[in-house]
Amino acid sequence: MKILVTGTAGFIGFHLARRLLAEGHDVAGIDSMVPYYDVTLKQRRHAILAERPNFRAHLVNLADMPATSAVFESERPEVVIHLAAQAGVRYALEHPESYVESNVVGSFNLLELVRRHPVRHLMLASTSSAYGANTRMPFEEQDPAVTPLTIYAATKTASELMAHAYSHLWRQPITAFRFFTVYGPWGRPDMAPYKFTDAIARGLPIDIHNNGDMQRDFTYIDDLVEGIVRLADAIPVQGQPVGAFDSLSPVAPFRLVNIGLGEPVQLLDFITEIERCVGKAAIRTYLPMQPGEVTATFANTRLLQALTGFQPRVRVAEGVANFVAWYRDYHGG
Repeated sequence: MKILVTGTAGFIGFHLARRLLAEGHDVAGIDSMVPYYDVTLKQRRHAILAERPNFRAHLVNLADMPATSAVFESERPEVVIHLAAQAGVRYALEHPESYVESNVVGSFNLLELVRRHPVRHLMLASTSSAYGANTRMPFEEQDPAVTPLTIYAATKTASELMAHAYSHLWRQPITAFRFFTVYGPWGRPDMAPYKFTDAIARGLPIDIHNNGDMQRDFTYIDDLVEGIVRLADAIPVQGQPVGAFDSLSPVAPFRLVNIGLGEPVQLLDFITEIERCVGKAAIRTYLPMQPGEVTATFANTRLLQALTGFQPRVRVAEGVANFVAWYRDYHGG
């Protein structure tokens, strides 16, 4: 199958593209190599993908409509999986304009091109941050998402809403999936697992916000990729929900799906696992809560299981051990 994946030099896009290539799919990747973090890491991911003859990379910014349109014209994908985005909650406090360009304008351009060149299934990445100030746990797809706490969350929610409108107007099947704190090998250096591991290994202090009183539904990258791959075949059909809990729109072939482990873990317990795997104790600096942060995330995965038969299963002890092993290998020690 011909699949277009955006963000293939990114953490999640890289792992997904590698899985699809291994299964024999023809994969075209789009990435702009934005230097939000070390571009060398992105280049090394793309170099691994480029070893496969069924991968083609397009260094294009989705906000550049003519360039992105040229990719669609040449590739003519059957499935599009949109993962490219300006990521990071804290970076948005200082650079909100980059989130609007990447997550709103870029997503709009992609939706418009899919309207012109309809595909079997459009899939797009959203975030657990869309649940915003919601406090009812676990988060369910039918919960209101009207209280975003960051520009990042607001732009991702905007992309969901635009996608629903396009799905309704043009009858394009679309699945939006909300990720929950994804981690694993080849992860982003700006995310807590990488930052904590790097600091602990080097004997530097780590910042722990809200005095560590936080929970996250840590989701291992292989579980996330498995969920996406299985959802690719779960194409939404208006009027055919899988149960009363289905988020399937009543007016469009569109649905939202959580992808998370479904088992929130205390942040301090996660840090303890990193300490165990690194073999060193962290130098801990406890700080107040940061603007835009939430105290807990917790995914209800009932819909994912109903659609795919899959339940994420990699627990933190295994996932952290795999990440630390990769970190040591990547940094040569």
